Amino acid sequence: MDLSPFESDNSVSCRLASEIPDVCRTEDCCLGIDEAGRGPVLGPMVYGICFCPVSKKQELKDSKVADSKTLNEVERENLFQKIDESKSYIGWALQILSPNTISTSMLQRTKYNLNAISHDTAIDLVQYALDSGVQLKEVFVDTVGPADKYEDKLSKRFPGIDVTVRPKADSLFPIVSAASICAKVARDRVVKGWSFSEDMGDVEADYGSGYPSDPKTKAWMLKYLDPVFGYPQFVRFSWSTAQTLMDSKGVTVHWDDDDEDGEKGAQRQNNKSMLAYFSASAGGKDQKSTHQTHRFFTERRLKSLEAL
Repeated sequence: MDLSPFESDNSVSCRLASEIPDVCRTEDCCLGIDEAGRGPVLGPMVYGICFCPVSKKQELKDSKVADSKTLNEVERENLFQKIDESKSYIGWALQILSPNTISTSMLQRTKYNLNAISHDTAIDLVQYALDSGVQLKEVFVDTVGPADKYEDKLSKRFPGIDVTVRPKADSLFPIVSAASICAKVARDRVVKGWSFSEDMGDVEADYGSGYPSDPKTKAWMLKYLDPVFGYPQFVRFSWSTAQTLMDSKGVTVHWDDDDEDGEKGAQRQNNKSMLAYFSASAGGKDQKSTHQTHRFFTERRLKSLEAL
């Protein structure tokens, strides 16, 4: 699994895929969908699909694939290697949703919640398989939200394909288990090898599980919270855990914009303008520094808006 396309810019999402087996273009195939990393406040969420001919279901079952959550890291890696080595009849594809993509999507003005993101990502991956020539006959999905509504949605989107959506599908259908393993292995590798684009010095890699309830994760988040800039892009800043820590530990500032009256607008809200942290009274050098800082924050905000 070559992660370099994502690692070259881990602020955006990325699709990775195996080659499409020739047999999957000529025989009826089944496809499983699952994700890894839905709940953590750290790192990406990875959606995975795995597909193979219906005639190969028993071979896949005999390979002992299982729900990735019931396996340890070594077992998952070994099973992924088996899946990847079976490229004559098994294919896979992954969509790595960066923490930045997740958070900017969830916080945009038109709300786009995690369930909607998950549904759209799953649909895009099924469409990718179809566009690649895979002869899909059956699709099995681990549900997000009410299973019957999700199944109806997918059946209408892909008429002619037999869609089955179930809770715990990764423990019921081997093809979903295989997708679960691919997604989990990818997420584990991305998190373990995460490259921080921010200038943070030597960052401790002991994040814990990444789940908000994990004491190690909470301690890491407290340590690497910048009181002005918040968190590095490794953190899903839309999560309530991150927002609560930023509200309690961060500096309260007022962002100047066209609808506000700068410092006066900030004073009305009993806080400070962002630019108040940079003195312009000394003239020359400080004035230039203030303009540069203002431009920096403006460009940063524009880039965030463009990402929406």
